[in-house]
Amino acid sequence: MNNKLFHYFIIFVLIVMNVFYLYHTNKLTKEINKLRTEQNRQTITLPLNQRTLEFLSLFIKKVLKAEREVDFDTRLMLENKVRELNDKEILEAWNKFVNSKSEDEAQKNVKDLLDILVDKSLNK
Repeated sequence: MNNKLFHYFIIFVLIVMNVFYLYHTNKLTKEINKLRTEQNRQTITLPLNQRTLEFLSLFIKKVLKAEREVDFDTRLMLENKVRELNDKEILEAWNKFVNSKSEDEAQKNVKDLLDILVDKSLNK
């Protein structure tokens, strides 16, 4: 009888331990999945930031530092690059800049465009 009771006790302890480990395994699995999701989100975001920074750099070199009026090929290249970003807000700011009617309006619009590009690069 005593031996039987001991066996039941051991079985009970093993069952409790299994439930305990199962609970913690499930909890850790959820946390791992959450971390993987976050890592994937960051991996996807990084190239977008990189492309935004590349466009910003190109814009500064080809437009802001230009010694003379920007030629058609450069404008076309910038237009394609801004479309590749696939960002509605940046594209709208770009179109406002490109369609500016006066120099003052163009200066205001380029400031807005640069502000948006920097914000997007910093993930704000």
